[in-house]
Amino acid sequence: MSHTSPASLLVWAVLSCLVEVFLIFHLWSFDKFRCLKWNSGPQSGAFKRIMTYSYLLTVPLIATYAIGFSAIKYYEGFISLPFYGIIPKPYQLWSPLARSAIFPLMLTFSIGWSLEMVTHLEELCFWLFLVNAGQAQQDWFHSLYFKTWVVGSTVAVIYMPLVTIFTRSDPLKSEAYTLLAGSLGSLSLTLWFTPILWTFPGFLRNLRNEGVDMNTIVRLTKFSELNRIRVAFRFLFTVPLLILAVDGVRPHHHINESMLWTDFLAILAGFGCAISSGITLVIFFPRSIEGEIAARDASRERKLTRSQGHGTGTGSIFESRIFTRSKTAPSVHTTNNYGSPAGGGSSGTYLLTASPIKQSFHLEQESQDGHYEELVMRNTTAAVSADKYRDEEERDVLQRLPPIRPNRRKGQDVELGGIDLMTEDNLSKHNQAISKVNHMVHNFTSPIDLAYSSGQQRDTGSWLTFRRN
Repeated sequence: MSHTSPASLLVWAVLSCLVEVFLIFHLWSFDKFRCLKWNSGPQSGAFKRIMTYSYLLTVPLIATYAIGFSAIKYYEGFISLPFYGIIPKPYQLWSPLARSAIFPLMLTFSIGWSLEMVTHLEELCFWLFLVNAGQAQQDWFHSLYFKTWVVGSTVAVIYMPLVTIFTRSDPLKSEAYTLLAGSLGSLSLTLWFTPILWTFPGFLRNLRNEGVDMNTIVRLTKFSELNRIRVAFRFLFTVPLLILAVDGVRPHHHINESMLWTDFLAILAGFGCAISSGITLVIFFPRSIEGEIAARDASRERKLTRSQGHGTGTGSIFESRIFTRSKTAPSVHTTNNYGSPAGGGSSGTYLLTASPIKQSFHLEQESQDGHYEELVMRNTTAAVSADKYRDEEERDVLQRLPPIRPNRRKGQDVELGGIDLMTEDNLSKHNQAISKVNHMVHNFTSPIDLAYSSGQQRDTGSWLTFRRN
């Protein structure tokens, strides 16, 4: 706090603001903020609401802490002391307004850190459940891992603010013990995550042997790689703050008295916190680029269809169909009454696929000879014959193809269609029926977007209540 330079806190402020901007952009691209609604879908129960709002509050709280202390530090500036040189002004010399803001900002930081531990504890318990759960243990909400998350989250939300409150009389001591409590809790969760990363490749091989569909394997593989990167940055976040905290609670402060090491460790922790928080956002709210493109294309086609339907009548639609078909029909030889090719070209043929400019020129020439109506009727008859031939050929081809699966809406996502005999849902249900893997693996999309098959969640205003089907 008072011994760190303004630049280190400014880095924290900039990084937290960038994460906040990324959060807003990602949630808008994800579902245009529909996931923030209280009733965002059929699975928006108490668990999903708690996880969504607790994580989304973490980034603004940490950003408030960083921006507040950064503004205070730059406002107070530096001071020259004998035997110490030029150092940031100690908090004892701050203005009364700045001193009164120390405790609220530290409490904001501790609450944000406790909510972040709620998020990471849920992920730890969920992945442990997913790796170790078999067919006999069907429900995450009745598992020991879920109960562990409930108890651990309650402890984290309570003990972090209490540490800050009980040590608020000495701001330096409060900062040191808050960092110590938070870094020890986050580091222990990160260490518990390493065995999951070690066993996850074998878990994926077992899923492939059990016949889990490839889409689920791809999703789990992507999340496994993201978790590896995130765990590395979690260490980058917790270890530097733990070093500063341990040095701060000791009688002699060897590291905190050096501006170089203090700023270096604080900036490292800021980068680790920002990057790991961004990866957590991607894991909790995974975007489907393929589904987004399909949804945009479908919306564009609907708008185009409506505009064409309002802008054309029956006759114009018929004429447009003939003209469109004539552009792709085979070459048709037509002759005029003089025995020469219609159009009078040197090549001796008149193509229905000729450009509109050439076709208009030939029609004008025939109109001058008094044969305009006859030529139009011949061209129309040839186009209808080519249209009938083309339809019969397309029908023969379609009879040899398997059924085409259309695009289907799945909640807020779009399942792309294709030439396939089994949809993704049916394939998942088929594999689930013959597999010994837990049903949540087949339905996995996100650690907080859980599918319920053994129980239906209902929200009655209490903590968490569930009803069996």
